[in-house]
Amino acid sequence: MSNKIVLLPGDGIGAEVIYSAKDVLEAISQKFNKPFEFTSHDIGGIAIDNHGTPLPEETVDACKKADAVLLGAVGGPKWDNNPSDLRPERGLLGIRKALDLYANLRPVKGFKKLLHASPLRQDIIQGSDLLIVRELTGGLYFGEPSERRDNGNAVVDTLSYTRKEIERIVDKAYQSAQLRGKHLTSVDKANVLESSKLWREIVEEKKADYPDVTVNHVLVDAAAMKLIMMSLLLRTCSVIF
Repeated sequence: MSNKIVLLPGDGIGAEVIYSAKDVLEAISQKFNKPFEFTSHDIGGIAIDNHGTPLPEETVDACKKADAVLLGAVGGPKWDNNPSDLRPERGLLGIRKALDLYANLRPVKGFKKLLHASPLRQDIIQGSDLLIVRELTGGLYFGEPSERRDNGNAVVDTLSYTRKEIERIVDKAYQSAQLRGKHLTSVDKANVLESSKLWREIVEEKKADYPDVTVNHVLVDAAAMKLIMMSLLLRTCSVIF
């Protein structure tokens, strides 16, 4: 029985990346006698051009029926002046919401053969091993209202989270930390934002469920500085935003 994989090349370099990934999967299929069934669908700018929307319903339907989805990239200068509802990025946000893809896992690792390409000194970057866990379906990108007011002279974007949304991404971060160095750094803005205060409270509550994980909290301003200095990368850890 073949596994159904939906390819979403999108725009720009997306097609190059996706079809190179397809070549790798086809090689895996031959080596391990594991059949894959590939279908390609539009998302982003090319979907706007071909269908008048950044996320066609047929793309969503195909993704929901697939065993896996590979997404390339969306966007480009061609669509920069489009109205908000016809921006390629709306397709990206829409597919996240439609598939409930709430956790973005971004690994950062120092590979010896690539250290020369880093703007940081090799003795600082080598041995780095960081996993950033980012929440994807709540918060500022999805809060309502999000609109222009006073004839375009004022704007409002709403930062909104539910306890459930925060709890599940915090659980994912703790679970990831358990598989790595058992160290979790939670990044927030709890000195200013109510949403970050609740975020920090939930991270603290969850400590009881993961007693083997060491947790610390860092304000996002300080975290940015420490990432540049690479001090957070001196040990294997997970970082949750």
